[in-house]
Amino acid sequence: MPTSWGPFEAIRGLRPDGVIPQVTPIRRLLPDLPTENDPYAAAQTALAPLAEQVRPGARIAVTAGSRGIHDLVVVVRAAVDWLKSVGAEPFVVPAMGSHGGATAEGQREMLAGLGVTPESVGCPIEATMETVVVGTLEDGTPVHHDALAAKADRVLLVNRVKPHTDFHGPVESGLAKILAIGLGNHSGAASLHAGGIPSLGGAIEAAARMVVANGKILGGLAILENAHERTAAVELVVADGIAGAAENALLQRAGSLMGRLPFDDLDVLVVDEMGKDKSGTGMDTNVIGRCWVHGIPEFESPSIAAISVHRLSEASHGNASGLGLADVIPARILEQIDLRASYVNALTSGAGGARRSRLPMVLEDDAAAVLAAVTMSGRRDWSELRLARIRDTLSPNELLVTPALLAEAGDRFELEITGPAQDLTDASGRLGPWSEG
Repeated sequence: MPTSWGPFEAIRGLRPDGVIPQVTPIRRLLPDLPTENDPYAAAQTALAPLAEQVRPGARIAVTAGSRGIHDLVVVVRAAVDWLKSVGAEPFVVPAMGSHGGATAEGQREMLAGLGVTPESVGCPIEATMETVVVGTLEDGTPVHHDALAAKADRVLLVNRVKPHTDFHGPVESGLAKILAIGLGNHSGAASLHAGGIPSLGGAIEAAARMVVANGKILGGLAILENAHERTAAVELVVADGIAGAAENALLQRAGSLMGRLPFDDLDVLVVDEMGKDKSGTGMDTNVIGRCWVHGIPEFESPSIAAISVHRLSEASHGNASGLGLADVIPARILEQIDLRASYVNALTSGAGGARRSRLPMVLEDDAAAVLAAVTMSGRRDWSELRLARIRDTLSPNELLVTPALLAEAGDRFELEITGPAQDLTDASGRLGPWSEG
């Protein structure tokens, strides 16, 4: 990798007087958010009504997905312990469609990266890419179901309920999705996505109901998270409520709790890290206001002129699906990307996933990437630059902002300054450290 690239020098030559303003750390105060202080106990309490449905010795598959849910290990462990207490023999199955390179071992590795191991959850983890077809939808789409889950006596779903990154409808990301797509493995995820985004929501609902009708779904533990990425509630959805009114009610609550950027109009958003543990699209489209399913932004807000992304999370294991939502990246991200894992996941997701996996502009380091993004923003006077930096889209309430945004924050009671101003990048061209507020 060359130490100096022509593009960086050319960009600096366009604006030799251009100096990116310093950034100041701020935090959005949300004091009234509901928080579940003991998610383990909440999960076990929620499961109590199912006790009579569990026979001693029953093998029960418990799902664990690929998302970065704050208390995933705690809730799965609570479910496993509860099932053992009523005489069942639980085991965990990965439920993540085509993630992990669409291999059983890759999905085990993804779970381990999220902290889900036999030791942490107290039971075996069994994985396969094999499926059984449980039926077909009205349009002929086959509905796949994980072979290990199909052989189990019952299945208990565990997942976070939240707005989807591609579509909105009665059921989005949650229990129905982890059942229809997560437990559909690669084959199921591909078949349901094949009809395109406009039909995906309906396909998930119909497929989930078809699997529920087979009578093996014990129910689902729905995790709601607040805007600080902490568990707000853990609630039981009985089998008949999955892909129905009960799940929809939780989706509405989850939407009201979701973290969002405190600014609707940005010139540049600097995102430290993206990944499959952050969102199915690497960066949550509900936060950045970009989807690109049809080649154009599909959110009214926020409006962000340019986005730079600077690292792929380790828990993604090289899956950079969604990287095309960014405009510019530093070259070192290229060394993190597993093209096979990225493309398998992207193509499984259909045309939208493929578009979101195009390569952004590549610059030599963080400083060059940010400078390119600022240049793309169209802001003539950089003293008025509206730039914000976040760690990832799971953490939109803690930011580093330029003076133009700081002035706006000063007029809003819910935003507080948490540290002194600092340079965005250091002398080596790397993003600077986060100030401790």
